[in-house]
Amino acid sequence: MTDKYAVIGNPISHSKSPLIHEAFAKQTNQDVSYERILAPLDGFEATVKDLIASGYKGANVTVPFKFEAYKICDSLSARVVNSGSGAVNTLSIIHGKIHGDNTDGVGLRNDIEQNLKFPIAGKTILILGAGGAAHGVLNSLTGAKSITVANRTSEKALQLVMSISDVDDVRAKMFEELDAPYDLIINATSTGLTDTALPIPNTIFAKGCLAYDMMYGRETPFMKQATANGAIVADGLGMLVEQAAEAFYIWRGVRPETQSVIQQIRNLA
Repeated sequence: MTDKYAVIGNPISHSKSPLIHEAFAKQTNQDVSYERILAPLDGFEATVKDLIASGYKGANVTVPFKFEAYKICDSLSARVVNSGSGAVNTLSIIHGKIHGDNTDGVGLRNDIEQNLKFPIAGKTILILGAGGAAHGVLNSLTGAKSITVANRTSEKALQLVMSISDVDDVRAKMFEELDAPYDLIINATSTGLTDTALPIPNTIFAKGCLAYDMMYGRETPFMKQATANGAIVADGLGMLVEQAAEAFYIWRGVRPETQSVIQQIRNLA
């Protein structure tokens, strides 16, 4: 009997997750189906309950429901608890109960270190933005020399910095306070969706630094600015595939190969 999974979001029609999980299932000979589910903005919990009643084994959660997903879980993984992010992107349905996990952080780190061959240990890191995307990945950056969180307002950046437990040198800044160069700059804002430039100076891009935008499928203003200043530039497609691979492993107990799937999805663009 085919095991059913889904990704829940609003909007959701753009999601590449069904293509990714279909590729994983074919590669690993798993009998699963995976579909997109559009949940009403006020109906996420009801949507999940309907999936449970219909026998689904699990679901991924994307914007804007990751914080809501956290609240409806009956149990949580250690990495969700330890991150303090309050965000969940992977639900496992076990005997009618909901177990929550978050694979965004491991997805980001795997893409940066394994696919892009850029070690995080000892690096100075700047995270742009202090919303849900930043919350989900922050505590995956262990081993960094320092982490700076920059945001339009200092309050959210300060809250986020206070949740970092494994890096000694952490600080919060507003965008206009940035001046020093960084080894790794992660754009966790949604400005790429609207082609809006961030108010950041060119001086933040150290020679040979990695500028990583969590957006994928387009060259964002952040990526253009980084390229113009000599940075190595990457989008978030690899992170999307890597976080999906971790979710697939949680559900199926088998870890798929990701490089070919990243290339497959990129070729569709």
